[in-house]
Amino acid sequence: MKKYAFNEITLMQYILAIHGMQIGIGVLQLPRLLAEKAGTDGWISLVIGWLVSIVVSLVIIRIMKYYPEGTILELLSHYFGRWAGKLGALVFCAYFFYFFFIVIVRTVLFLKLWILPQTPDATIMVLLLIPKCFIVLGGVRILGRYAELVFYMALWIPFFYLFPLSASHHWLHLFPVLKESWKTIFETSLTTVLSFLGFETAFFLYPFLQKKQSASKGMIVANILTMMVYLGVTLVCFVFFSPDEITRYNEPTLSVLKVTQLRFVERMEIVFLAFYLFILSTTAMPMMYFTIFCSNWLFGTKAFRGHFLVLAAVIVAYVVFFVPTFPQSDKSQKVFGNIALYLCFVLPFVLWFLLWMKTRSARRKLA
Repeated sequence: MKKYAFNEITLMQYILAIHGMQIGIGVLQLPRLLAEKAGTDGWISLVIGWLVSIVVSLVIIRIMKYYPEGTILELLSHYFGRWAGKLGALVFCAYFFYFFFIVIVRTVLFLKLWILPQTPDATIMVLLLIPKCFIVLGGVRILGRYAELVFYMALWIPFFYLFPLSASHHWLHLFPVLKESWKTIFETSLTTVLSFLGFETAFFLYPFLQKKQSASKGMIVANILTMMVYLGVTLVCFVFFSPDEITRYNEPTLSVLKVTQLRFVERMEIVFLAFYLFILSTTAMPMMYFTIFCSNWLFGTKAFRGHFLVLAAVIVAYVVFFVPTFPQSDKSQKVFGNIALYLCFVLPFVLWFLLWMKTRSARRKLA
């Protein structure tokens, strides 16, 4: 019997779960980051980052085929010993916790700045964590269904961004193409590569997938969906704002909506951000689940509820004793980016090479 048969997910849930984890806080600030480093040529860096993320994603799927009925933790234990699995659980637990920490704290900061300026940080954090409890403790299948629900709920958003373009747009902002050097464009692609983080969860989602032969196809589709969202939002901001103006806004994706006015709603960016909390939750909740999954695997327990309460208490204590700010959050994102660069983009190639060498030597011994 399959170890994870009870929590199996469909191919669509697999695609949308990965896509949901990739679409997070990056959407709100990515156009500004690209404009600061590569000007309006930043969309080229975005395409390069997307291609790199697809290559790494396919390498991860290739790795998981060595042990299809287990996660990366079982794979490490099987091929490299029990302590390798424990070390992997510790590393991924810390990584997913850091990822969750950045997303949830940034969400609190956005809410504090745009919607609830007088509400204490701890109160906002508790209100965000309460609904997460019911979904995270439901397991991978519930997370997959939730990602699918949020995706269909958000299908109106791309059309909504046509309103700012009807008010003002200048396609000449995109020309001439390649104003910056290729060196600058490739350096900026490091920023865009990190925006596609979330595909590394395939290390853990793969054994839950019903049709594992479609894992590579699903990974490519998820990355294409993410690229379409990032590219669409980036181009809208680039043609709406001037190349110098866009760098003055921390979240140009929200600021561009200020020109949208309806008779029954005055500030549409506030309404959009309130709805966007659902999309942010599709990033935060899986990271929270995999943090608990890795901690349970590390200690050999199944106390999901207990580990959730500990994790929630740590996060709430942080916002109580250390009041978060945007500069602190930016520094945390930079540190996390450096860690993720090695863990998600270097480790898969190293691990793939080691597995290839190990299986090859094993075949020679049998021969």
